[in-house]
Amino acid sequence: MIAATAIGLGLLIGLSLGALGGGGSILAVPVLVYVIGQDARTATTSSLFIVGIAAVTGALGHVRSGRVRWGVGLAFGIVGVAASLAGTAANRLVDADVLLLVFAGVILLAAAGMLAQSRSSTNSPPERRLVHSGVGAVEAAPRAGAEAEPEAASSVTGGRHTGRRWTGAQAGKIVATGLLVGFMTGFFGVGGGFVVVPALVLALRMPMQQAVATSLMIIALNSASSLLARTGSADFDWSVIVPFTLAAVAGSLAGKKVADRLSGTTLTQAFAVLLIAVAVYTGTDSILGLAG
Repeated sequence: MIAATAIGLGLLIGLSLGALGGGGSILAVPVLVYVIGQDARTATTSSLFIVGIAAVTGALGHVRSGRVRWGVGLAFGIVGVAASLAGTAANRLVDADVLLLVFAGVILLAAAGMLAQSRSSTNSPPERRLVHSGVGAVEAAPRAGAEAEPEAASSVTGGRHTGRRWTGAQAGKIVATGLLVGFMTGFFGVGGGFVVVPALVLALRMPMQQAVATSLMIIALNSASSLLARTGSADFDWSVIVPFTLAAVAGSLAGKKVADRLSGTTLTQAFAVLLIAVAVYTGTDSILGLAG
């Protein structure tokens, strides 16, 4: 029964990942806690495995097309490893209800950002159009013939790129965002794609396709380092993790077809509403747990 439930929910989360291009993994922890019945720490461990495998699967497809920005991804990964270890250590020290309450706050912030940016995309002029990544709308890459993006400092041909040196400001943004995402990965057991993709596109002005591909690589690296930090002290419930992971991978592949049929604004707003509902339920339950 648990395996069947894990498969169904894994498909749903994978579907949202594939349809929205990211962000769906933030639902994994609440689902594992409130539907599957895992405790908060076991759920964050399970989520790391599920998110990591799904990210690797997605990244492999982009590697073949040359969209992964290895320099940025590795920089994020190296910075994020140390932060993810700190997040993992903090996870062990925090009460489970406090952990879930803070997580509910993070979900609300992500949902608010998605709704705000989806509204701005609806009102934006064509030349400043926004594209949707599953974490809200982010500014599209300049049109062909426009000035080359100064932050990403790369030329793009058919999704490929040629890298140039970063400025001090760009390096600072990479380090700051990498620390934040790495800590969140270790502490909450989420991939952090809802932070990484906007950071790459808005802060580094990376073309959207490259940002999505590079984000998957970063998520995989951070998830792997956090899992290694938990080896020997964490509970791995493989009867849940294996079917959930396989279903999430399959669902993410099917999600792309859904995205082709619905507008990015519709998908993003629907997902944001779902996140708000999950955050309210998680936060309320955590507050009651702390009070009782």
